[in-house]
Amino acid sequence: MAAEIWFYHLEQASPDAVLPDLLEKTRARGWKALVVSPDEDRLKQLDMALWTERAESFLPHGLAREAHAERQPILLSSEQDPVNGAECLFLLDGELPTDPDAFTRTLLLFDGHDEQAIQAARGLWKTSAAAGHTISYWKQSETGRWEKKA
Repeated sequence: MAAEIWFYHLEQASPDAVLPDLLEKTRARGWKALVVSPDEDRLKQLDMALWTERAESFLPHGLAREAHAERQPILLSSEQDPVNGAECLFLLDGELPTDPDAFTRTLLLFDGHDEQAIQAARGLWKTSAAAGHTISYWKQSETGRWEKKA
């Protein structure tokens, strides 16, 4: 089966706001996750947010540059190397997949107010469809719920 690539068009919230829910769903499937951003400051912010975001739940995670990265169920990294055995790849801040077939599912979270990000997502959509990947497009409603559009 071809890898899945899901496009998340963010207009109502930031990646930091939506990522915890998406990661919880990923973990509920029993999958490990790799969250990739080229921005080290973003990774540090996410690290703190995942520790403190919700008092009622805990998302075990770590940074790739720390010890025991391979044991982390959720790994935050600037590289797309799934050293933790991740099935699910989350791409932020303009990252595009280098090898989507290395993952069961890739989620591209892109800013709907950034024309460059929109164009990059459209380009990836076309190449992913041509490569035979299963693709889905998700957009936030005005209430913040995800709606599958394609």
